[in-house]
Amino acid sequence: MAIQRAEDSGDQASWTQAISALEGELLGGPRSLTRREMAGELGVSLISARKLWRALGFPNVDDGDRVFTQQDTDAIGTMIDLVRRGILNEETAVSLTRSIGQMTDRMVVWQLEALVENKIGEQGMTDPQARREVVRMLPEIIEPLEQVMAYSYRRQLNSALQRLTVRVQAGLAASAAGRDGSEDDAPLPLARAVGFADMVSYTSLSRRMNERTLAQTVQRFENKCAEIISTGGGRLVKTVGDEVLFNAETPEAGAQISLALAQAMSEDSVLPSARVSLVWGRVLSRLGDIYGPTVNLASRLTALADPGTVLVDAMTAMALDEDERFVLVPQPPQMVRGFGEIRPSILMPGSGNGLIID
Repeated sequence: MAIQRAEDSGDQASWTQAISALEGELLGGPRSLTRREMAGELGVSLISARKLWRALGFPNVDDGDRVFTQQDTDAIGTMIDLVRRGILNEETAVSLTRSIGQMTDRMVVWQLEALVENKIGEQGMTDPQARREVVRMLPEIIEPLEQVMAYSYRRQLNSALQRLTVRVQAGLAASAAGRDGSEDDAPLPLARAVGFADMVSYTSLSRRMNERTLAQTVQRFENKCAEIISTGGGRLVKTVGDEVLFNAETPEAGAQISLALAQAMSEDSVLPSARVSLVWGRVLSRLGDIYGPTVNLASRLTALADPGTVLVDAMTAMALDEDERFVLVPQPPQMVRGFGEIRPSILMPGSGNGLIID
């Protein structure tokens, strides 16, 4: 027993040293500056420095605590310089900084948990063992992940540039059919096919699953959805447990994605089937999310859809009606909270092969 305790103590000391060494590499140097010293070096008020620090997602610190590195100062100074040069105002600089902080926070948590799950599943480690092993292996993969992240940022920025600027007018023109300009979403700047996919009976299933099985089920669902949405040229806006929100630039692309999602979940031997909805309309894009009546209606329709089916509203049905790839089956009118009477249709595959998933 004494020998085992000595081994555990040595292992703990080794892990602590690994954590300390990793921190030095990640932070780029020692924590040598107080908040006041950092603000003084940057030539800004304590309040301005704190705004950007909090926007990155980090908590407030006491003025006397030496928690900042030179790398922290340089990063915050980069955003301050954009304000001083008149490229950004302070509010926009804080918003852009917050986007970086929130996205990278979710990204690193996702990556660490994926690595831990791999160690548990592939090597049979316990959770604590897996987390220690991840700390030891991180130095080998930090630089490759950074390279892919920088590449992805530029590639995604180019893609968003096309979606959110170049093709905006074409989308609005295409969405004008059947409208008279009085619709609730008429003032909104982007035309999008907005869809939801929702796992059936998720709440009851989650009560019967242990933690690991539940995590694997949710991950399988998200992975399948992400693959189908990206293959169809859409964008996965966000996932909320058992539900995904996606959009596409045309009703046809949204319809192909929706049908593929419903089919994939119905054919999956592990996952429950899904309810899917699709609405072609106009949205507001902010903070990486989308808003407006189109999104709200799509969400309401998901609850009305039967398992394994795709439900669309009348405007979307009209936009797809002459496309032979789709069959639309009108359903009885439904009263939908916030929208009154809605005339939904079930969307079904018509001619052609549909979306091809590798």
